[in-house]
Amino acid sequence: MVRKAAVVTVSNGSYLQGQPNGRLPSMDSRQPQEKVVLKKKVTLLRGISIIIGTIIGAGIFISPKGILKNTGSVGMSLMVWTACGILSLFGALCYAELGTCIKKSGGHYTYILEAFGPLPAFVRVWVELLVIRPAATAVISLAFGRYILEPFFMQCEIPELAIKLITAVGITLVMVLNSTSVSWSARIQIFLTFCKLVAILIIIVPGVIQLIKGETRHFKNAFSGNDASIMGLPLAFYSGMYAYSGWFYLNFVTEEVENPEKNIPLAICISMIIVTVGYVLTNVAYFTTISAGELLLSKAVAVTFAERLMGSFSLAVPVFVALSCFGSMNGGIFAVSRMFFVASREGHLPEILSMIHVRKHTPLPAVIVLV
Repeated sequence: MVRKAAVVTVSNGSYLQGQPNGRLPSMDSRQPQEKVVLKKKVTLLRGISIIIGTIIGAGIFISPKGILKNTGSVGMSLMVWTACGILSLFGALCYAELGTCIKKSGGHYTYILEAFGPLPAFVRVWVELLVIRPAATAVISLAFGRYILEPFFMQCEIPELAIKLITAVGITLVMVLNSTSVSWSARIQIFLTFCKLVAILIIIVPGVIQLIKGETRHFKNAFSGNDASIMGLPLAFYSGMYAYSGWFYLNFVTEEVENPEKNIPLAICISMIIVTVGYVLTNVAYFTTISAGELLLSKAVAVTFAERLMGSFSLAVPVFVALSCFGSMNGGIFAVSRMFFVASREGHLPEILSMIHVRKHTPLPAVIVLV
């Protein structure tokens, strides 16, 4: 089912063994077999969907609470959201340059390998494999399981067993999707990115309408309240940067990007502008309806906001949030599997992880080990 990503050729030495009938082998028998590689199927639109689709997960629907708690005021929390977006843009621009200079997949791993050598790269990829990726997948997949069940358990607590079962189903679906087809995985990612942006607009548009109506009472004395402590601000920035994390994932699939010199910088810049503007406007929309105290008491800020303004339509918000989490799962597994594929190709992971499905051209073993 899988084949090592290498060229297999017939020897073309100086001595040719004759055939039983006395004739030399035909030229066709000396042709090399087709090279099995990951195809260049990531277009500009698919690159944008990978970045936006991976960044916008549950962070924007959960992190506002952590940022507000650690900044102490509405105005300071909005400043932190903006500052985190600018910092993420700077980091993304650095990766845009790296992606055009080093045309190898693998992201962090490849750049550490090129800059510092094999030992730090080896440590980095094993930490990703054993600690970072399992934890990140668990967080986003459990959020998916909880939000997808939210409309069915509005009046009671969601059973933990049900969340775990739906989480397992979601992870399995993502694994099958990424193992089956790169094209379909990318198409699903585009659709899920569209769903994420719709979910953001469902919050932003009513918030803008509220501002037009003059609902600005929660912005009066925006910087009054509890003063941000020295320990609080770093925690606020940590929550914000978590919500923006994912801008680097396109560099994990550099070898599969069409025209990477042009598409990687364009995809990164377009994605970060959309995400930053969307995040800041979403938080402004929250505060048009929810006070700082109410936001801190809310378990799901987006759901509370929707219940205030949309009535029964608020049931759709958890579904959009669940689709957003599913998109982050899909984008993360699509990208990180390439890091393990490249690390195996360099000899830092078991050789089987550098094998590619002969017909589907997907890094099947690398995808499976992720889940």
